Amino acid sequence: MNPDTFPPVETLIPHSGELVLLDHLLTVSEEGLTAALTVRADGLYNHGDQVPAWVGMEYMAQGVAAFAGWHAWCEQRPVQLGFLLGSRRYNCSHEAFPVGTVITVAVKPLLQDSSGMAVFECALSGDGLRADARLNVFEPKDSDPYLQQKLRDNHE
Repeated sequence: MNPDTFPPVETLIPHSGELVLLDHLLTVSEEGLTAALTVRADGLYNHGDQVPAWVGMEYMAQGVAAFAGWHAWCEQRPVQLGFLLGSRRYNCSHEAFPVGTVITVAVKPLLQDSSGMAVFECALSGDGLRADARLNVFEPKDSDPYLQQKLRDNHE
């Protein structure tokens, strides 16, 4: 599929405004997704002229969300809220990403089950930087009742 035919990223992930960090999709298939972003000077996570390397985890998580959102879009389902549960490791070659750096985000599902639990192999690359992680995520079938139940559980 030509990258120009993909829907805008903000229609595929449950984020809006400055919380959308990915610029556009490059490729999507059953085997994974690649997306691109440019570290912006006006970004939410900026510290001067750079973004801390831990934001790379959010870039990866948004790649996973876009992968799920693309499948929802193809099946004409609404995009669902998902949860980043954690990572077994996050390795990054840099302590920060300078403003203007173009980063490619790659995500590949390793394990997905019918309950909504999944593990993704993720990588960032661009201008000499490399980062990788395995993200553990959860996408409930319907996030609204799930969140309402969690709120009730926390108030009991």
